[in-house]
Amino acid sequence: MESRFWHYDATFDPIALIRKYEKPDRELLPGHFTNYFGVAIATKLFPNILREGVELDTIPANWHADIAEFGAALRAVELAGKKFCAVELGCGWGCWMNIAGAAARSAGKSITLAGVEGDADHLSFAHEAMATNGFTPSEYVLYHGIAAADEGVALFPRQGGNNWGLAPVFGATVAEQDQAIKSGSYEILPMVPLSAMVPPSRRIDLLHMDIQGGEADLVEAALSTLNSKVAYMVIGTHSREIEGRLFDLLPKAGWKLEIDRPATYHISHTPMLVAVDGVHGWRNTKLLPE
Repeated sequence: MESRFWHYDATFDPIALIRKYEKPDRELLPGHFTNYFGVAIATKLFPNILREGVELDTIPANWHADIAEFGAALRAVELAGKKFCAVELGCGWGCWMNIAGAAARSAGKSITLAGVEGDADHLSFAHEAMATNGFTPSEYVLYHGIAAADEGVALFPRQGGNNWGLAPVFGATVAEQDQAIKSGSYEILPMVPLSAMVPPSRRIDLLHMDIQGGEADLVEAALSTLNSKVAYMVIGTHSREIEGRLFDLLPKAGWKLEIDRPATYHISHTPMLVAVDGVHGWRNTKLLPE
């Protein structure tokens, strides 16, 4: 059966970009898995998936991403000028900061990278990964908080470690917050808007967004900021409903969908469950005219 990851549509050639940014002399580090782009990932982060070694190829997909997502992120690198700025919302171990940053660095671009993550353990993993892959403290900043359109606070589950895909709780009352904190299962974290992550004059060349189903809500709430500040968005879509909302919101605001691989479902399950999240790559034609 053909892999579902071949089923994308694009206005550019994502495979050619993936091949262009391959790091040919990939280095093997003890206790790490080095991916196709030369990014070293500690095997302790995914002990049931990763083994020490070097990735030979990443098409149509590897353990983490696929042609569409790699292609969209590299498209943002390709369209940027001599300075490259990327922001990763829900950054986990800093996957897309590292991959896009490494690609931009190989192209001779100066780098500004930022990430926000709710899990303290994952944030520690991100700091470690950035250092391992040669990024200096002057090139990146990491925020312990929740990506949002505006400032405020949200609840976030206290689980950490190798638990991935946790989602925040917005809009809790003071009483609900107190109860959640007393239970020991949640902590209160600051909500971090895009405007707080990079200098006001800095354009964001790549915004990578994978926030466990909150993507369309954030896009809708922050659309004015996105329109004026973000050149390219890569969005992990967690349902067809989210994809439909993005189709409705973004083209009317001057965004063009350049790559689309829809979310797929286990249709034999009742209710239907998402089998694989989708990917969108959106170009802001106001900042990147065609």
